[in-house]
Amino acid sequence: MPPSRRSLLAAGAALFPLAARAQPADTARATAFIQSTGQELVAVINGAGGVAQRRQQVAALLRRAVDVDGVGRFVLGRWTRQATPQELAEYTRLFEETLIRNLSARFGEYQGVRFSLGRSQQRTEDDVLVNTIIERPGTAPFALDWRVAEVGGQPRIVDVIAEGTSLRLTQRSEYSSVISRNGGRVSSLLDAMRNQVAQLAAREGR
Repeated sequence: MPPSRRSLLAAGAALFPLAARAQPADTARATAFIQSTGQELVAVINGAGGVAQRRQQVAALLRRAVDVDGVGRFVLGRWTRQATPQELAEYTRLFEETLIRNLSARFGEYQGVRFSLGRSQQRTEDDVLVNTIIERPGTAPFALDWRVAEVGGQPRIVDVIAEGTSLRLTQRSEYSSVISRNGGRVSSLLDAMRNQVAQLAAREGR
């Protein structure tokens, strides 16, 4: 995988785990949701505003499109039982900030992006996989498969698959590794997340 593509996908590794939901999936509704979201995202990325402005717009779009709470719960996984209520509250806050800052910084810096839909298919009763092709100047087109489910009565992105790999599992593995290396302390993950937020903020100059 070329470095430029890897950096974009790595930013999304935490983004799309499977979240709890009750409603059955609707293929047409999921496809329309991805088409609309993709068009909005491309319009922001290719807009005339400065990088900081585009990051803010991308962040707002991501908060609407992604089940951030469900993402956070899945990524923390079994360690949820080890965390205190205070740690869980801090984790939720840091997870959203880390996720949105990371992704908005990545997506907000690219321009000349093109987005097109491929095939959609219902994978289970609960979710639909929508294929898209992403193109950027100077790089080969690449496919992203977006898994969409009904969450709270609305379609939300709950997973993304790049070149056959489910990225939701990557972040869960990384977070679990941090906690395991530090004696099962969730506080060690919170420290790492605070450092990451600080680094992202410094890079953004705010």
